[in-house]
Amino acid sequence: MNDLTNIENKILVIRGQQVMLDRDLAEIYGYSTKAFNQQVKNNIEKFPDDMMFQLTKDEVEYLSRSKILTSIMQTSGMKGGRVYLPLAFTEQGIYMLMTVLRGELATQQSLALVRMFKKMRHYFAENAGIINRISDAETKLIEHDEKIGTIFSIIDKYKIEDKQGVFVKGQILDAYIALQNLIKKAQKEIILIDNYIDLTILERFAKKKVGVKVIVYTRQDTPVTKLDETQFNAQYPTLILKYTNNMHDRFLIIDNIEIYHIGASLKDLGKKCFGFTKLEDAQLMINTVLNAV
Repeated sequence: MNDLTNIENKILVIRGQQVMLDRDLAEIYGYSTKAFNQQVKNNIEKFPDDMMFQLTKDEVEYLSRSKILTSIMQTSGMKGGRVYLPLAFTEQGIYMLMTVLRGELATQQSLALVRMFKKMRHYFAENAGIINRISDAETKLIEHDEKIGTIFSIIDKYKIEDKQGVFVKGQILDAYIALQNLIKKAQKEIILIDNYIDLTILERFAKKKVGVKVIVYTRQDTPVTKLDETQFNAQYPTLILKYTNNMHDRFLIIDNIEIYHIGASLKDLGKKCFGFTKLEDAQLMINTVLNAV
């Protein structure tokens, strides 16, 4: 298996370095992944961090979304149970493998790997700027996923008074918690009137109770499309998009019995100081607002 094209397709850029994963190296050298990793474990002193490192769960999930590690995700217990986090070997780590894996096949494959890394080194040198930007973007996406995951988990644990509130710039977490509490209150229907929505609003409404209908009144030029509506309904029915240019302020109506006036577009919660207030005379206010849209 010394096809250079096949090997080239298995070289990834992770943490700004060219690496190959244990599964792919095991296949090249004719080992099972378990047996390959056992050989490495038996010689672990030869593989410091600059030669070998273990991927994080976030890195595995990111590569899976990029269609790179789909088979690992399917076989590693990512959907429950123990998670298999692959080992990544740098070019120096692969050279060190040559001293650990012996035999005629190992020698042949090692030579093929050396040739391919030499070729890839030239390619990366010529395209360093572009590759570094891609790597930085991947790192930021992983960090973003980690932060969003932390926010969502905290939101599910805490409750904030939902009658009224003021949130200063930077209180993004508190603002999201307040919104999440309102959404979870709904038993039958949520109506949002907001001229400026985006896909983050749909992420919030995905947390609603099963069977709760969501109606959103927004501008015709909203970034959320009918395709987004269809995709949302495939998982979290039911969302109905309606269009209006009659409204300036934002309102959230829960089960046609509570109405909240919100001082900022929900997509911008916590970015600047804003407040929300539960309006009195709810039925009169609800009828007035719905007649206006």
